[in-house]
Amino acid sequence: MVTRYKEKYVVDEKGKTVSVVLDIKAYHKLMAELEELDAIRAYDAAKASGDETVPFEQAVQEIEKTRK
Repeated sequence: MVTRYKEKYVVDEKGKTVSVVLDIKAYHKLMAELEELDAIRAYDAAKASGDETVPFEQAVQEIEKTRK
């Protein structure tokens, strides 16, 4: 799915584009998409690392032990 944004550009006195203005709804959607992409990249990196995996419940228990 391709998302289209209606952006406006801010230009300097020489006509060079220096900024983009998005409506707030488009900005929030873009940020959500970037967060999802970041999570996907982190998952891919973790899978590619070859490190030992730990079940979620076990990880939570180990973290809670260190907090006490």
